[in-house]
Amino acid sequence: MPFTPFHFGPCAAIAFLLKERIDLPIFILANIVIDIEPLAVMTLNLSYPLHGYAHCFLGATFIGALWGIVGFKGKTIIHRAMQWMGLNYKTTMKTAIISGIGGAVSHIILDAPIYADIKPFYPFSSNPFYGMVSDIKMYLFCGILCITTVPLYIKARRNEKKASLE
Repeated sequence: MPFTPFHFGPCAAIAFLLKERIDLPIFILANIVIDIEPLAVMTLNLSYPLHGYAHCFLGATFIGALWGIVGFKGKTIIHRAMQWMGLNYKTTMKTAIISGIGGAVSHIILDAPIYADIKPFYPFSSNPFYGMVSDIKMYLFCGILCITTVPLYIKARRNEKKASLE
């Protein structure tokens, strides 16, 4: 799912529900950054698998940790964006890295059931998750969760506004 909105729904829902424990923007963006791999393969016409090393748990863990470090280094920019959205933002290096890994790994969990070419346990070549859920059901699940993020965002914003008034 190169840069589709489908991954956003489950990730944002999880991130808002766990907002006090994870770094919301790093978690969400780490989930999306994994799809740079298939985007590059398609746009550059690379002789490389569409879902390669980034689409396995080992690769996603590395990319997620790296993304967490990058996000932590750019926390001032993220802080401004979160303020613009009406949400407080504070993080630690540990939280950023854990959130990056969680976001990236959740991408694999969402993709593995619907793409036969994903090797989640690379270097092993099998995908035990493939076919557990149809692609239509996965897209529907992700779309529904995307819609649920709106009330979760509104609630988070309302709670933070109320907390700032106390």
